[in-house]
This record gives sequence, C-alpha cells and structure tokens, in this order.
Amino acid sequence: MDAAELRALQAPIKERYKSDADAALITLKAKGTLDDTNIACKVETGRAIAAAGLHPATGGSGLELCSGDMLLEALVACAGVTLKAVSTALEIPLKAGRVFAEGDLDFRGTLGVAKDAPVGFREIRLTFEVETDAPQDKLDQLLKLTERYCVVYQTIKSGPPVAVALSRA
Repeated sequence: MDAAELRALQAPIKERYKSDADAALITLKAKGTLDDTNIACKVETGRAIAAAGLHPATGGSGLELCSGDMLLEALVACAGVTLKAVSTALEIPLKAGRVFAEGDLDFRGTLGVAKDAPVGFREIRLTFEVETDAPQDKLDQLLKLTERYCVVYQTIKSGPPVAVALSRA
C-alpha cells in the first residue's frame, strides 16, 4: 500500500472521527491464563503469526496484530508470569488464575484528526482473578510484589525515556 492508498483508505475514517469523536474511542483488551504447573502465563492472541498492521479503527484489515493489542498482551504475559513467580516464592497456592488488561485509545490522535486527542493509551487497567484459599493479607502482598517486579507494568507506569533513531541501511 502506498501513501495515496493509505490516505484514501483513512479519509472517511478521519472524517467520521472529526464529526463523531466518540467513534474514535476504542478499548483494546488482552487476557491470559496462569499455568497450573509452571511459572508461566498463556496469553490468548488468537493468531499464529505475529504480523503487525493497522488497527481497523485506522483503516487496517484486522488480519494483522495491532501494536496496542500486543502491548496489552505483553502486559498480561509479564504480569501473569510475575504473579505466578511471586505466588510460588511466597508459597501462596493458586488453584487457578486469569489476567486481564484493557486500555482506552482515542484514534483521533493517531490519525492526526484532533490535536487535543492524545496519541497512545489514555488509561490501562490490569486485573487479576485468582482461585485460592490464601488470606487477604497474603493476596495484598502478592499484588504489591507483582506490581513491583513486573517489568512491563513498571515500564509502562514509569514512562522511561525512549530513544528513537532512523538510519539508512
């Protein structure tokens, strides 16, 4: 696809977002399941090949992975593995567990339709559901340490400096 094709594809989408800002607000979601025997989290992507492309809300076909979905899936995977590792270290038995992440995006920012619309997630929510007989104080400690040691969560939360470069091959 060249630039002209992309502009033609996105033009009606941009017009819709200009006239209806709420149509640009999309909530992306990811979820995973904690492994019941290993320190692992199975992230549900529904795709066998990790090919990234535009989200349908920006003109994509929906056949490729959206990088926003991939970010949430990475958060779910990291948080799930971290939760499982911490629960193992603290000897908190988990019968089962699930991890959910969802984030709100305003695609007007991504498409340059509204200068006041941010590019990126407005808010991300991470939720754990666990089946356990552990007391609440142990679960509070589990959550606190999972937050502390989850690399993806801490990266997103802290917003570290990111260097960007472009070079000729």
